[in-house]
Amino acid sequence: MSSQVPNDLRYAKSHEWVRVRGDIATVGITDHAQHELTDIVFVELPHVGRRLAAGEACAVVESVKTASDIYAPVSGEVLEVNTALADNPGLVNASPFGDGWFFQVRLSAAPEVEGLLTPEAYRAQIGV
Repeated sequence: MSSQVPNDLRYAKSHEWVRVRGDIATVGITDHAQHELTDIVFVELPHVGRRLAAGEACAVVESVKTASDIYAPVSGEVLEVNTALADNPGLVNASPFGDGWFFQVRLSAAPEVEGLLTPEAYRAQIGV
């Protein structure tokens, strides 16, 4: 099955995606990651107000297959989390780039975004 890799996002090697609007970054996990995890049954999100460093483990996702850490692809303060995932973690499987987003941060080091993978580089990493 071929994974979707939207062209308007940046990607971490650890399979998180980032959508930037102004100085706000929305973060989720990629379609490839949710396929690898299979059915997601629980998501633990960072607390609003937490300051994250790029590369820091900040969330946990559990599936019927395994549990995995989610890493902050960029540094910043958590402004909002997707509370809908508490009641319906399957949103990550159903809509990884839409309703299944994880959290938003106010970027503290915007140039970090340029260091993330382009869609082409991420496609090469996952072999699609």
